[in-house]
Amino acid sequence: MMACAKAAGERLPLVRAPSTRQPLARSFVTVSRLSSQHETKSQVSCSVRVSENTTHRIEAAGENIFPATEDYVEKATDAINRGQVIAVPTDTIYGFACDACSAGAVNRIYEIKGRIQTRPLAICVADVLDISRFALVDHLPHGLLDNLLPGPVTVVLKRGENSILEGSLNPGLDSIGVRVPDLDFIRSIARGAGSALALTSANLSGQPSSVSVRDFEGLWPHCSYVFDGGILPSGRAGSTIVDLITPGIYKILRDGSSREETAAVLGKFGFVEAS
Repeated sequence: MMACAKAAGERLPLVRAPSTRQPLARSFVTVSRLSSQHETKSQVSCSVRVSENTTHRIEAAGENIFPATEDYVEKATDAINRGQVIAVPTDTIYGFACDACSAGAVNRIYEIKGRIQTRPLAICVADVLDISRFALVDHLPHGLLDNLLPGPVTVVLKRGENSILEGSLNPGLDSIGVRVPDLDFIRSIARGAGSALALTSANLSGQPSSVSVRDFEGLWPHCSYVFDGGILPSGRAGSTIVDLITPGIYKILRDGSSREETAAVLGKFGFVEAS
C-alpha cells in the first residue's frame, strides 16, 4: 500500500489545528451538483457528535462491527494503512473511507457502491492546516477555511502541481473536494493514518444516504470494518459542496445540510455567488 506521503518521498507529518476542538477540468465541479467569526462557529457549522445513545447501536452481530469510539480508532487506522475500506460515521451521513492514495482501495469503493468511475470521490483530512498539502489555498482570504471547517461542508479546490495526491484518485481531474468533518472519530483516523482519506456516502450509488448502519446492512460484508455511531441526527442531506476555485467567487454545487450558513460565511469574506 502506497501512502500519499510516501509518494512525495516522506511520511506526512501529523498536523494539529490551532483550535480548542478536541483531537479527536473534466472537473469535480462539472460532475457534482451538488463561518462568520470563531465566536459564532457553532451557529454556522454542524457541530453534531456521534450519538452516545447506545440503544441505537447494533449489538455485536458480526465480527466486523465495532462502536465508533476512541477505543477503536487504532483498529480503523490500521485497516486504512493496509489498503482496506471501512464504513464510518461523519457529521452528516455514514461514509465509506479508504486511503486516498491506495488505487486498489479506491477501486474497491467504486465496486462496493456500483458507482461509475467518472464520478469523483472527495477526500477527508484531519485538520484545516492539512488542506494545503492536497489543494491550492493561497488565493483564499486568511481565516475563511477556519470559519467553514470543521463542519458539514465540502470545499472544491484546484489540486495544483504540488499536491501530494496521486493521479489514481479521480484521474484526469484538476480539482478535488476536501472535507474536515466536525467529528472526532473520523478526524482521528485521518490523523493517525498520516494521509488523506477518500470518502463517499455509504450506500449503493443512486440510493438514499445512510444515517444508521442498518441503512446499508447489505454492504457490511464488503467492508473490513463497520464503525457504528448510532443514528446520526443531521438527516440525509450530506455536506454542502461549494466551489472555491475562483478568487472572490463561489458556486454551490450541492445544497446539502448547511447552504445558508456556508453562503453567510462566504459573504462576510467578500465572496459573491456565481450567476
